[in-house]
Amino acid sequence: MERRTFLSILAGSALAAGVSPAQAQSVLKVGSTATGVPFTFLDTKTNTIEGVMVDLIKEIGKEAGFKVEVEGMQFSTLIAGLTTSKIDLIAAAMYITPVRKEAIDFSDPIYTYGEGLMVPKTDAKDYKTIAELKGYTVGAQVGTAYVEPLQKGGVVAEVKIYKTIPDILADVNAGRIQAGFADLPIVAYNLQQGLFPQVRLVKSYEPMFTGSVGIGVRKSDGELLKKVNTALAKLKADGSVGKILGKWGLE
Repeated sequence: MERRTFLSILAGSALAAGVSPAQAQSVLKVGSTATGVPFTFLDTKTNTIEGVMVDLIKEIGKEAGFKVEVEGMQFSTLIAGLTTSKIDLIAAAMYITPVRKEAIDFSDPIYTYGEGLMVPKTDAKDYKTIAELKGYTVGAQVGTAYVEPLQKGGVVAEVKIYKTIPDILADVNAGRIQAGFADLPIVAYNLQQGLFPQVRLVKSYEPMFTGSVGIGVRKSDGELLKKVNTALAKLKADGSVGKILGKWGLE
């Protein structure tokens, strides 16, 4: 039998069974990011993406019957990569938001948190709300849920957009911006490593936005979403999710 004919039959069988070609494959491509430690990050020793969401999607795959191939991408390109079928799943520190749900589907929530406020150590003020930063120049990561509220809130003077959270930390550290906003667990983890000694995480700050992260799934892959949620529920119930979170310092 010719290879083309065999593949056509295989694809036809998959469609007849109600699954997409992506699901028919034994390996699914997972889009992740290299700069979201502890959720996702590039391990320079192994040159692979590691972290909470990587550990979790691998365990979900074991339960659901598929293997994963993790690909590093810019955060802002993840949704486009999923909708254009360059990847099959998103496993990153991505909030489940109404706007994003218009483009893709999400698994059940995995972990909930808000944004952290970082300022230069020379600024000792105990900020509580965004209103206290009136007229400031602040930073946020491109594609995150914090950008639009900051831009449209009418409080800060300017929102500088950065590709990565370490880029924001570097500019706060150098005093080039007055404050930065990013995912609280990621900011805390970065600061614990001591790479940005002139940055302070404002513990008194009350997040303006709290959300939950989930696994991103293409809207046409309803059966895959069911498998992911079924596996996730089992991993929550048997304590596996808690163990993964604890491994990376999250409670």
